[in-house]
Amino acid sequence: MPSYSIGQAADLLCVSPETVRRWADAGRLPADRASDGSRTVDGVVLAAFARRRAVEGAAPPPKAPATPATSVRNSFAGIVTAVRLDEVAAQVEIQSGPHHVVSLVTRESVEELGIAVGVTVTARVKSTEVHVDLA
Repeated sequence: MPSYSIGQAADLLCVSPETVRRWADAGRLPADRASDGSRTVDGVVLAAFARRRAVEGAAPPPKAPATPATSVRNSFAGIVTAVRLDEVAAQVEIQSGPHHVVSLVTRESVEELGIAVGVTVTARVKSTEVHVDLA
């Protein structure tokens, strides 16, 4: 499962790294110490925290990361908060700032891309379809 540096968590939460450090110091956002002394946040923990912040109404939309050339213009960078697998299909829930995006994709796509709770993705919306890209 992925883990995120304080800076990466700050980018996903649309706050400064200092804010994330204060949340970690206060115990609001659990963080672990790596062997080099830096702090990391578990992806599943960060996903739950992002969802709680959005419900509280405190999360602006995240900055869009550098993207590959594409005709799709509506992008939602965020963190996966839930994955539900069926025999053929999968439902992927993404928290992108205050936006809760749900995408139905194939189970095969989820497994091949390694999409799981705590993974950073970008949902790209075109017409009535949502495409999910790994960060």
